[in-house]
Amino acid sequence: MNKERSRQPVVVLDMGGQYAHLIVRNIRDCSVFGILLPYDTPASEVEQLKPKGIVLSGGPASVYAENHPSCDVQIFNLNIPILGICYGFQLMVQCLGGKVERARTREYGRTTLYVDDNSTLLSGLEQSETVWMSHGDEVTAIPEGFTIAAHTANSRIAATSNNERHLYGVQFHPEVAHTPRGKVIFNNFLYKICRADPNWTLESFIEEAVQQIRTQVGEDRVICALSGGVDSTVTATLVHRAVGMNLTCIFVDHGLLRKGEAEEVNEILGKRFEVPLIHIDARERFLKKLSTVANPEKKRRVIGREFIKVFEEEAKKLGNVEWLAQGTLYPDVIESARTGSPASRIKTHHNVGGLPTRMHLKLLEPLRLLYKDEARSVGRMLGLPEEIVSRHPFPGPGLAVRIIGRVTPEKLSICREASAIVEEELRNKGLYDSVWQAFAVVGEDRWVGVKGDERATGHIVIIRVVQSVDAMTADWVYMPRDVLEHMGNRITNEVAGVGMVAFAISSKPPSTIEPC
Repeated sequence: MNKERSRQPVVVLDMGGQYAHLIVRNIRDCSVFGILLPYDTPASEVEQLKPKGIVLSGGPASVYAENHPSCDVQIFNLNIPILGICYGFQLMVQCLGGKVERARTREYGRTTLYVDDNSTLLSGLEQSETVWMSHGDEVTAIPEGFTIAAHTANSRIAATSNNERHLYGVQFHPEVAHTPRGKVIFNNFLYKICRADPNWTLESFIEEAVQQIRTQVGEDRVICALSGGVDSTVTATLVHRAVGMNLTCIFVDHGLLRKGEAEEVNEILGKRFEVPLIHIDARERFLKKLSTVANPEKKRRVIGREFIKVFEEEAKKLGNVEWLAQGTLYPDVIESARTGSPASRIKTHHNVGGLPTRMHLKLLEPLRLLYKDEARSVGRMLGLPEEIVSRHPFPGPGLAVRIIGRVTPEKLSICREASAIVEEELRNKGLYDSVWQAFAVVGEDRWVGVKGDERATGHIVIIRVVQSVDAMTADWVYMPRDVLEHMGNRITNEVAGVGMVAFAISSKPPSTIEPC
């Protein structure tokens, strides 16, 4: 997006819901630029952005609870269209004189919505639609000037509208995939109500990102934290386009990479694309730091801090380096919500929360407003090979977060070899590109078995295969019996120290994708 286009975004005020980012994502999918701001952003600051519309996100709180998240009530007087979703809907109702109470019957999961008024926000919907509900409170009285637009079997007021003031609310979540016609609602709000222009594209993002990097960096030198994964590789390519030879990529082999990944990084990026690349073998250094650490959050922080130390050391060798580029994505930022945010922190990502408070390099994160599939698309536009762009996501802390408990050489070897088998079998069956992520997990527990004629004990390996769009929600993927059989047989036969193989069938939520 150029500066002219960026002056009129649709602003999403984050009330603490884990789905707030999905609202932004849906807005962008409609080719409109969306941004996420804290719930208490002053109305004057929102107005300065000249937004085409405002969305109040869902959240875990109750509007009648003490110290509940609340927006500046003056936003309702800005004459800007507003859509309240779930908690945001209830907050708008309360702020404007309506009533919210604890629901007599809570609604969670798929629910049938009955449309009473399809003239504006719900235009194009059928008389009944499937929607996703997640609320324990309900609106029992709407403010003056509002009308009921939809209901469910348990919610008399499931959607409202005030066409005169361009204020709208829905109790359900149109932003999640479980509301199949949610995109229709966003299109109605963005184009019919907000009159937004469809001018957000990833091509325009690349154009602005390159210009912004050049403006930020000037003639300074940049080092890029290169892992070989999608995020860091796209970051390196984008920064290289902006600053050319002022970029030096530093690839740190921390000993926690996928099988053969170090060799692949050097071959594809160092040789084929001739990206300035320094390869640091820090395997012994990282494994020593992790040898006594079992807590998953502490593991992430140890790895994050050690990464920065390595980069700072290499920067000193290069001389006069001012910037550190990282492949931080928007979900990393959201999930690493800091203390004081209404969002509950799920886990600390090493690119974000794991950074030390005193860092000697300025941080450059050109992808921090993008989601994973957007980063993949940018990579393709920049000419990166499909084997990099389409590879499954891999956590910054590497296999350490797929090893439950302490990281030992034995468990690390099991995790690496088993994960390689999982990916190889998916490729053999033509399933690799049809799933979001697949890997193996190993923990402390052991299973008793028999090998040959002797009793043997070995670690339990858990296979995890999920489907997702942006990693914020995910469903486990059903695997055909023969695929699982091949995976299990190969892992128990080929990987030393394995006693049993299991398959994970938990979705996100309630589980996260990575085990720790």
